[in-house]
Amino acid sequence: MPLIGTFAAGSSKGYGQGRGGRAPYNIDYLVIAGGGAGGDSYGAGGGGAGGYRNSYGGEPSGGGASAETSFECELDTVYTVTVGGGAPGQNQDGSASSLIGGAVSISTVGGGGGNSPGRSGGSGGGGQGHGPVPAGAGTAGQGRNGGDGSGGNYYRTGGGGGGAANAGAVGIENSIGGAGGNGVASTITGSSVARAGGGGGGGQLHGSPPPGGAGGSGGGGPGGNSTGTSGTANTGGGGGGGDYNNGLGGSGVVILRFPTGSYSGITTGSPTVSTDGGDTILTFTGSGSYTA
Repeated sequence: MPLIGTFAAGSSKGYGQGRGGRAPYNIDYLVIAGGGAGGDSYGAGGGGAGGYRNSYGGEPSGGGASAETSFECELDTVYTVTVGGGAPGQNQDGSASSLIGGAVSISTVGGGGGNSPGRSGGSGGGGQGHGPVPAGAGTAGQGRNGGDGSGGNYYRTGGGGGGAANAGAVGIENSIGGAGGNGVASTITGSSVARAGGGGGGGQLHGSPPPGGAGGSGGGGPGGNSTGTSGTANTGGGGGGGDYNNGLGGSGVVILRFPTGSYSGITTGSPTVSTDGGDTILTFTGSGSYTA
């Protein structure tokens, strides 16, 4: 289930004075949905990464899109933060994340589950090698497509799940599962961190099995010919495909950045509060609120 929290913001930017001598200010954001799960079958597809939208520092959003525009907050307005959970089961999609309040409505789509066929999502899930089966599509401005599976009469491999930056790779029959697509790196917290990588496609266990594909940078779980690895929590990474056991999706995250002089300091729940230069950063991985 998605985790839901709220915040509201107010600060000074020198525009006209607001309540308490403060005025509206700009908030940058990174909103990532939960990743999709890998498939659980012969040549299982990897899960797609959660959708990725970013406004900070001119750094890209998912799917090759440019950075979005930060928004000017409305004082005393509550902005609701929803952090999407990773997919909990085989071939399932991740849950959406969002940031909503006043005139602001920013949402991302959960990553698509891998398998037969790969499911569409923020980034698409990889296709199963048994068939083979095609991959799922990513969402424009949020992520990339998954990779198709490959197989026929011989050893089958699944396609990699799509990542925020790159599409999942096609599985190579008798060779290796497709690698998950890479995620996008962001410096919104003060250091460069990649998130929203796709899960690797699985190989076939029986006979002389081909191995699973690598997970994409940014939390994508590697595929396996027996067991796929889950995506990393709070990155939106997709889970790896596996013949017997699939990897689950990684949960999403919502990060906000604004001038420290504007920070009200009124929070509930457990957002991580940090600073970088003259800015304060709130990292939501669960329920919480920030009120002006």
